[in-house]
Amino acid sequence: MEQNNSEVYGLPRGSRPGFRLKSGSFSRSKSLIRSSPMERYLLRVLLRALNHPPLCFVLWDGEEVRDPGSFQAMRVFIHDRGALYRLVSDPELQFGEMYSAGRVDVDTGLPTFLEIVYRALVSRRKSTSTLISGSRRQRNTLSRARQNIYHHYDIGNDFYRLWLDEQMVYTCAYFPTPTATLEEAQVAKMDLVSRKLRLRPGERVVEAGCGWGALALHMAGHYGVTVDAYNISREQVAHARQRARQEGLDDRVKFIEADYREIQGTYDVFVSVGMLEHVGTDSYPALSAVMDGCLTENGRGLVHSIGRDQAGPLNSWLTRNIFPGAYAPCLREMMELFEPRGFSVLDVENLRLHYRKTLEHWLDRFEAAAGKVEAMFDPIFVRLWRLYLAGSIAAFSSGTLQLFQVVFSRTGNNRIPWTRAHLLESPPGPWTSATH
Repeated sequence: MEQNNSEVYGLPRGSRPGFRLKSGSFSRSKSLIRSSPMERYLLRVLLRALNHPPLCFVLWDGEEVRDPGSFQAMRVFIHDRGALYRLVSDPELQFGEMYSAGRVDVDTGLPTFLEIVYRALVSRRKSTSTLISGSRRQRNTLSRARQNIYHHYDIGNDFYRLWLDEQMVYTCAYFPTPTATLEEAQVAKMDLVSRKLRLRPGERVVEAGCGWGALALHMAGHYGVTVDAYNISREQVAHARQRARQEGLDDRVKFIEADYREIQGTYDVFVSVGMLEHVGTDSYPALSAVMDGCLTENGRGLVHSIGRDQAGPLNSWLTRNIFPGAYAPCLREMMELFEPRGFSVLDVENLRLHYRKTLEHWLDRFEAAAGKVEAMFDPIFVRLWRLYLAGSIAAFSSGTLQLFQVVFSRTGNNRIPWTRAHLLESPPGPWTSATH
């Protein structure tokens, strides 16, 4: 019998942790309530603040507000007066709130609309009161980190299974060719990470933030290493342990339901893919100390994270509704992981466009499964996640967000590659002690 995810968590149908929006009934036909000149003026002010993008606001009474001569503008529909005032009062937060509630719409694809806005803001180089900057950072204590992870990752494996790849990898894929499938690209990403780390059979690896376990299982199953993988998401750890048993790797991969601050032991390799965004810069010293304490004298590692060209908070709607406590660092901030503890950066790669393509696959699959998602939650949840995925595509396309992979080692470690030839090696097949 199918069980609603909301009921699994003891919540009323259509709700979830941190879910704040309420749906309403807003007619899309022309209203008898006329818009005022002041309301239209406020939208012209908003267009000016957005650096005059090619947008046209269509109000609930059919009135249009656009820049003179902007006849090819994308239309933004505002369905009621309250939505207008909320939008102009705080566009960064309220566009997402009003879109999710069905009180604001756009007439073409969301990624295109949002990229127009993001590029307009980037050209103006605004840093406050915009759609792309926002909430202040907060310290992610252990208890707060657990709450944040529960909010996003523990809403049900069945939900993520609808639109992720077969191995449920929820981080940037790597597309060797533009025509690669999402499944192929996620395997290619795991091989790229493994090659950058120069994994060798018998080495000990610790992974901080392992998701549903795909990378840990791949490293053990194809490169012959042993892995301790840490994660505070109960749902993800349970899934990962089941996969390890099914694939006969539970003797080489140990999934530990614990925070990165609880890592113990000594390892040859440290790897973290998609966790740093949830750490917060205030906790970088703690993570750096863990990396220093667990790595051997010739230890090495890789940190893979969403980032930015310049320091600044993430969109406040995103951190309120999707990723509470999240922060995407610039490279200067990421250096706080390496400089204080005597680590040398060996390689930095930016996979921004690979993440855009990954998100395009995710959004296509999400849209194909939208009916099932709505049955699990409600229409607002569908619009909320559609906006999150579309906004992420726009952010990576416009350069508002970056994706950094940083390889590091102990200072003075000379056991490092002489060339980059190892990055071009063919991926290995399944590892066995007999063949290696």
